Amino acid sequence: MTQKKPLIRHRGIYLLPNLFTTGAMFAGFYAITSAINGRFETAAISIFVAMILDGLDGRVARMTNTQSEFGVQYDSLSDMVSFGVAPALIMYLWAFESMGKLGLFAAFVHTAGGALRLARFNTQVEVADKRYFQGLPSPAAAAILAGGLWISLEYGYQVESIKYVVLVFTISTGLLMVSNFRYSSFKEIDLKGKVPFVVAIMCMLVIGFIMAQAQTILFFLALGYAISGPVITLLTLRQKRQHRKV
Repeated sequence: MTQKKPLIRHRGIYLLPNLFTTGAMFAGFYAITSAINGRFETAAISIFVAMILDGLDGRVARMTNTQSEFGVQYDSLSDMVSFGVAPALIMYLWAFESMGKLGLFAAFVHTAGGALRLARFNTQVEVADKRYFQGLPSPAAAAILAGGLWISLEYGYQVESIKYVVLVFTISTGLLMVSNFRYSSFKEIDLKGKVPFVVAIMCMLVIGFIMAQAQTILFFLALGYAISGPVITLLTLRQKRQHRKV
């Protein structure tokens, strides 16, 4: 009597969300190659394209119930390329190359901050409060640098006159990513629910306003979000101290 061979199940991956993740990683890679070839505006825009695709992969996974451990890890690797390595290399090639070791140090702080932030996020994903991120998310950190670069090119700022400002921003984004400041995750927003028609009109106007001055609006949105972390954290600590006194 012949024995039946054991059924071997091949473990696959969900295609749809991982396609968006791959697109985000390619946009980050394309940003690096554009900066190497001196096309810094294209590099900055590519970072924002990566941000859009990175935001879509998680939303699509949740809406289609296709979340997986593979997707989480793949997304983190993509984020490291697009929002950790790419912005740091772009800043180095654009503003820091003439600064020697100081420029190298600033670029590395951002890269290391991105790596540490992603590693911490992965280890705390099951226990962390879903309403908040601990530390500045790496896409927002990358948006500050890419937005600042885009504005500088748009308005013709000479990089030699602002390179130390860029240096401070680059180091600051790296440190904010590994800080304990709390940032809103906006995950409580329900995109599947119905909204009044006026909300759709407002969204259309907001998108049109952003597109009219994309580089300026996106930069200040990212900068405002970065500032919101210390503000939220300080207000939370103040409330806790007041409750203790009562």
